[in-house]
Amino acid sequence: MLQNIHLTLPLEEPVVIFTLVLLIILVVPIILGRFRIPGIVGLILAGVIFGPNGFHILSRDASIELFGTVGLLYIMFQAGLEIDMIDFKKYKVRSLVFGTFTFIIPMILGTLTFFYLHGYDIKPAILLASMFAPHTLLAYPIISRLGLSKNEAVTLTIGGTLITDTAVLFVLAVIINSTQGQTNAGFWVWMIAQMALFVGVVLWIFPKISKWMFKQLESEKGAQYIFVLTVVFAAAFLSEVAGMEAIIGAFLAGLALNPLIPHASALMNRVEFVGNNIFIPFFLISTGMLVDLKVLFTDTNAMLIAGTIVVLAPAAKYAAAWITQKIFKFSALQRNLIFGLSSAHAAATLAVVLAGYDIGILGESALNGAVILILVSSMISSFSTEKVGRKLAILESRRKPDISQKPDRILVPIGNPKTIENLIDLSVMLKNPTHKEPIYPLAVVIDNEHAEEEIYKKNKMLQEAIKHASATDNDVHLVSKIDINVSSGILRAIKELMITEVVLGWNAKITTRDRIFGTVLDNLLENTEQMILVCKIIQPLNTTGRLIVIVPTNAELERGFMRWIRSVKLLSTQVGAPIVFRGRRRTLNKLKSVVNKTKPTVEAEYSPYSNLNEFATMDSELQSDDMVIVISARKRTVSYNSNMDYIPRVLSRNYKNNSFIVIYPEQYPVYQNVPLKPNSYSGTVDNGEEI
Repeated sequence: MLQNIHLTLPLEEPVVIFTLVLLIILVVPIILGRFRIPGIVGLILAGVIFGPNGFHILSRDASIELFGTVGLLYIMFQAGLEIDMIDFKKYKVRSLVFGTFTFIIPMILGTLTFFYLHGYDIKPAILLASMFAPHTLLAYPIISRLGLSKNEAVTLTIGGTLITDTAVLFVLAVIINSTQGQTNAGFWVWMIAQMALFVGVVLWIFPKISKWMFKQLESEKGAQYIFVLTVVFAAAFLSEVAGMEAIIGAFLAGLALNPLIPHASALMNRVEFVGNNIFIPFFLISTGMLVDLKVLFTDTNAMLIAGTIVVLAPAAKYAAAWITQKIFKFSALQRNLIFGLSSAHAAATLAVVLAGYDIGILGESALNGAVILILVSSMISSFSTEKVGRKLAILESRRKPDISQKPDRILVPIGNPKTIENLIDLSVMLKNPTHKEPIYPLAVVIDNEHAEEEIYKKNKMLQEAIKHASATDNDVHLVSKIDINVSSGILRAIKELMITEVVLGWNAKITTRDRIFGTVLDNLLENTEQMILVCKIIQPLNTTGRLIVIVPTNAELERGFMRWIRSVKLLSTQVGAPIVFRGRRRTLNKLKSVVNKTKPTVEAEYSPYSNLNEFATMDSELQSDDMVIVISARKRTVSYNSNMDYIPRVLSRNYKNNSFIVIYPEQYPVYQNVPLKPNSYSGTVDNGEEI
């Protein structure tokens, strides 16, 4: 067997090649990390050393190019997927301004330099300038790892990337077609029509297909990931058909799937894990393989071009970041972060220079100069982003947290194995992402002669909770209790584990014996002050259309007001669904003020109601993808009134086709025999109003 393996250079055995690449991906970042050198730089340098222009241990064959292309598309896809769409819409004008500056400044500076100083004709001069006008989000994995992906400067840079790359590729298309004599009116009409059709298909049709597919594949986790990859490459292919680069399609695919892949979901964890550990490192290594350092010593023209580009490119990008900072009053750290993210050149730069080389406008010197630019700019981008990102992450972590931001300790009592995944998914989405508290699935067994056997069965069932939560990269601690009844076991677990929230499933069935939900839930409501969420989830959470939130009068006076608002906003952010708040005008005014001033940013509407009858008939206004969230209250509390006791019956009878959650916030009990003093709270108490 061994004598059939012939190790020649460059390596040709697929198993050996793949083993070596994986070793590079594993070892190089660890070694360079000891010297505080970003792993991205190390992987590019590894490509230089092991590639055809180094020791030629690896050749840049079809397999390396394939994985490299996938990695490049993955970077753009993840950038679109992780962007905060609310902030993206909010800061679209700022993205447009930065995108314009980061395109125009390099184009003007580069064209004038190569036209007047290097003596190039106007078309080659424009193409050479186009090499350092676009940028690739090569350092985005660093930003993601540091938790800065939602920073305004990052959102602005991502939007600017789309604008400048599209503009450069449009310029490239014009030059190529003008060289071939195809710049008549028909050419312009056809190009614009193709682009418009492509954008419409990816941003309008793809999300509808994806929502339907996620519903069909709810239990097929592996199939969901394969479907996501299919969408990315389909969008990339359509982008090329429309006359643009594949990276534009991958980015738009990320925007299209953004609302459908929650950031705390198992699917997102799979997307990031595979991309950051396999595909993106392959791209970095394949990029390094393009670099030929010998050119700097043998080709004087290439040296001049490379020197000019290496100086002009970062200067132009820094100028764009500096002007943007002054206009929008960003901090110096944010300015440097914008520069770091936008200073790397790879994808569009290669597209420009290769296209110019193929049609004879640019020579080999320009090609070699572009490759040097890729290496140098990648190092500048990685070092700058890593250094600034760490400072900004430390600064943000020192900000005084809101009282509602205390660590979540979520208890999930499990009774029905069919609801485990939905309840765990919901709990993960409701967790404060800045804290690493585990989720506590709970099994309660009645204390009798069969208790030992039952506890074994329950623990076996809870293993599914561990398996599912592990896919989301969240810790899970199983809890088992033997008690005289279920509610007593849950109450004991709440006290012992210092639980802040309890997430419960409900089958939406009410018997004549039930007072509100049933004996267990009613006992919990009477004997706890923690926030309790009673849920019925009947469709995948990531396909939720809107969150319809019913808010009672005086809700703003409760202790848990800020906490349930944060939970609803987190859920909205994770599932990508806008919120529609329904309540009395006074309560909505207070609610609007709090929602606008606190993070995360969400898309919200505020619709007044008059009484409970509207809630009972509101089902006719809802779509099947809408989720109803009712903010209720325990008896003898400030926001309670007797009409709330009918809410479960209304939900059970009128909302059979919608998922819903009834939230009981943290509350101080207020006994009926103690008169309420208006001055005790920051508003007027009115227990007589309907919710």
